Amino acid sequence: MGTFYYLANEGFGLNFNILETNLINLAILIGLLLFYGRKFISNLLTERRSKIEAEITNAEQRAQTAAAALAEAQQKLAQAQTEAEQIRQNALSRAQTVKESILAQGKVEVEKLQVTASQELTTETTKVIAQIKEQIVALALNKAESQLKGSLNDSVQTKLIERSVAQLGGRS
Repeated sequence: MGTFYYLANEGFGLNFNILETNLINLAILIGLLLFYGRKFISNLLTERRSKIEAEITNAEQRAQTAAAALAEAQQKLAQAQTEAEQIRQNALSRAQTVKESILAQGKVEVEKLQVTASQELTTETTKVIAQIKEQIVALALNKAESQLKGSLNDSVQTKLIERSVAQLGGRS
């Protein structure tokens, strides 16, 4: 405490008393440390250096392995992209072929439907015309029969029969 008080009152100063400052003890301690500790520290530093060198070598090997793996992965990626592009091109080609095939089939089916519809229309038209003819004949027969019943008497009927027989080659 006295030294602290002395420094505080007098300012900063150096103490040149060897015994008070323990310079001899410090010199002996440093000498012993250098003499006995040199081998220990040198072994410790050599060991540490070997470990660091081994770690650096190991890290370099891992970096080389990672670089090789990266190059292989990039090659596989490029190959996969090429295959994907080929698959996409094949799919587009197949889609175009299928589209054209479907369109061609659709045209053929439309043509078949048109032909079938035309045939059915012709058939239905023929049936309708035949039915109309039958109805006209039936109406004409009914009208002729009704006119004949009203205007046909015995004398007209006899004349009609004689004329028909004469036309067939009978008496003239």
